[in-house]
Amino acid sequence: MIRSLRLWSGLVMLAYVAMHLSNHAFGLVSLDAMDAVLTWVFWIWSSRPAQTLLYGAFLVHYALALWALWERRSLRLRAGELAQLALGFAVPILLAHHVVATRISDDYFGTYDLYYSYFLWGFFVHAPQKGILQMATLVVAWSHAMIGLHFWLKAKPWYARLRPVALVAAVLVPVLSLLGTIEAGRHVAALAADPNWTRTAFAAMRLPSPAVAQQLDMIAAILGWLFAGLLAAVLTARLARHLWRRRHGLIRIGYPDGRFVDVVPGTSVLEASRLAGVPHAHICGGRGRCSTCRVRVRGSPGSIDPPAEAERRVLSRIEATPNVRLACQLRPKAAVEVTPLLPPFAQARDGRRPVAIAQGSEREIAIMFTDIRGFTELAEGRLPYDVVFILNRYFAMVGRSVESAGGRVDKFLGDGVMALFGIERGADLGCREALAAARLISERMEALNTSLSGEIDRPLRIGIGIHTGPIIIGEMGYGAAAAMTAIGDAVNTASRLQELTKEYGCELVVSEAAGTRAGFDLSAFPRHEVEIRGRRGVLAIRTIACAAELGLAPAAAGPSPALGAAD
Repeated sequence: MIRSLRLWSGLVMLAYVAMHLSNHAFGLVSLDAMDAVLTWVFWIWSSRPAQTLLYGAFLVHYALALWALWERRSLRLRAGELAQLALGFAVPILLAHHVVATRISDDYFGTYDLYYSYFLWGFFVHAPQKGILQMATLVVAWSHAMIGLHFWLKAKPWYARLRPVALVAAVLVPVLSLLGTIEAGRHVAALAADPNWTRTAFAAMRLPSPAVAQQLDMIAAILGWLFAGLLAAVLTARLARHLWRRRHGLIRIGYPDGRFVDVVPGTSVLEASRLAGVPHAHICGGRGRCSTCRVRVRGSPGSIDPPAEAERRVLSRIEATPNVRLACQLRPKAAVEVTPLLPPFAQARDGRRPVAIAQGSEREIAIMFTDIRGFTELAEGRLPYDVVFILNRYFAMVGRSVESAGGRVDKFLGDGVMALFGIERGADLGCREALAAARLISERMEALNTSLSGEIDRPLRIGIGIHTGPIIIGEMGYGAAAAMTAIGDAVNTASRLQELTKEYGCELVVSEAAGTRAGFDLSAFPRHEVEIRGRRGVLAIRTIACAAELGLAPAAAGPSPALGAAD
């Protein structure tokens, strides 16, 4: 509930700020346009329900921010998290004078000066330093909101696709707002050069008297010191708590590489990792949403409490075993040893992967190998820079093709690529995705060769092998080199099929089993039965001269969604 209240109260205030920034942008049109839009904005937010919602949202959000600061045992944060924290607590201090001069002045002192001409005159003519501070405050408030929104959304599976558009909007809104304010301010400053304009423009307004203005300044100062005092009180209380708990014993948290850190009781494992300098993934900023900070825990009975409801839901979603917890939510009561289950550079999509996959499980999937034909000969006599450039262009093309089809690049092997399909959704869909990826790669090779025509004397040619079967998948390796990968007979067979493209002079060799699981009729392509080194019996395969021809192969039961998407 606390997390939801903090989120929705922040969204209410974001709506208020966004409307006002948009209102300022109308200064690029005219001063009258700004005032016309302000009439509607004021009408919306001056109603009692809206005021109650807005003021209530602020009080709830600020109180929960103080509580979150109190709950933190460490302020060693990433740059983005630290910026959000600092900007958030700066907002009410910076906005105190503006809120008092507008809302409190209007609601409690009977003034009515809600015209842009008056405030722009004050900010650009009467006291320009206040104008600079006010514009900076709007940027601070908007930046705080955008960072928080980013941390919330980055764990969503669809956010990666919309992130570029969201970034443009996040930058464009304050820029247009500042440009509109400056343009309107310059216009007002030019009008104010005529002494009669000020008297005429302000005649219809109920401006605060000098005595009222003095009272408003005093109220603004009191509010500013109040917010600063509350922040200082929480920071002081945190320090006192740290010193008191340190005197009553520390808790040791150990890591796989032999490192350990002694922390005061109540410190989360993620905070301990920061204190110890241990790289630890946490896409959502330690809010218990993304599950990328998941750890395997070992300790004596009673060393940890059972997960709370919010953490339990996330653990259930990732099919966690009882010894797996979220590092950002786990606060040990006694010594424990923890092992992060995802690498420090894990992405949001990795957090959606079930724990069983990372810890090791047997699954039936599709495997694809690709390789550049004769690349060793092609690379001879070339500068290292040229070789790396060509390979990276090729790897980028293959990687995008695999991901577009729904697969996952497992590793790069020299001038080859290993990709996995159907890890979470099964072998049938995986085989369809693998064939779709092969087709995309074949189609895009022509464009790649065209773009590299000035770098190579002959087009690149590739070989692709696809097979399906049971494999063991899990996180394997050591330290920073540990990564998700697959091993098993099916992997070896797919690699051998890729090598057979040289023998058959074709671009793609796919096992008949993979074609059958994909639901495609590959009978139009030559069939062979081959013996695979290290494998008993023969394996039926289909050889395809050009993988782009897969678009001509009809599906056995309707068109494949994967191949259809590639058309």
